[in-house]
Amino acid sequence: MEEIIIIPAIFIGLPWLILHYITKWKTSATITTDDEVLLEELYNLAKRLDDRMDTVERLVASDNPEFRPARLVHDSEQDNQQLRELEQLLAEKKGAAK
Repeated sequence: MEEIIIIPAIFIGLPWLILHYITKWKTSATITTDDEVLLEELYNLAKRLDDRMDTVERLVASDNPEFRPARLVHDSEQDNQQLRELEQLLAEKKGAAK
């Protein structure tokens, strides 16, 4: 009587359970296309805000010579290099998608 329950549990239940969690693991490990679009929009917004901040700091500095910008380094080459790398990755991804 016990064999009737054990055999289906081994050959049907166990593989189903394993495959179920493998599928869950694979779907949760990737971001969706909506997430990618949102990340790209946030990146573009952050870039525009950074440019605006630079403009505001330049305007305030021209009106008030004692003004010290809140940023440590204005238009840092290290930051710009990271932005260029990110833009290159985005361009490559768009090129591969077409």
